[in-house]
Amino acid sequence: MSFLQRNIRTAPLGYTTPSFPSLYWPIPVAGPQANFLYNIGDVWRFTLLWTLIFYAAVHAAVCFWAIAIQKRNYKVIWTVPIIYAVIGGVEALIAGSVTGGLIGTVYQAGYYRVSTWIPFAWALVCTLVLILSSFGFQGGL
Repeated sequence: MSFLQRNIRTAPLGYTTPSFPSLYWPIPVAGPQANFLYNIGDVWRFTLLWTLIFYAAVHAAVCFWAIAIQKRNYKVIWTVPIIYAVIGGVEALIAGSVTGGLIGTVYQAGYYRVSTWIPFAWALVCTLVLILSSFGFQGGL
């Protein structure tokens, strides 16, 4: 193994990627039990999956609210879940891919390991930005 290969590969020997959620209790009660991600692809995948889950939950809640409000228009209301699912999926794909790629690249550039909570937290941040951007702010200078 050359010097260059040892410096590029930051994962410990024998490392295997943890299964998807792999969230752990951050306060060590019985010793260290943390799960870490070392590859950019794994960070991207975890962030994308968490973003898809959060966006699906938010869009499902809004969809049910829209159906409850517009129950009189029963002929066209069936299109609302389809439209919301497509729009939410595309938004989550874009937001999760960009965020996961950036997180993975920044952490790997600094030779840091990524806790499995980091993709979860950034997916939650993306979801909160989505909710916040849905409100129209009227303000003036």
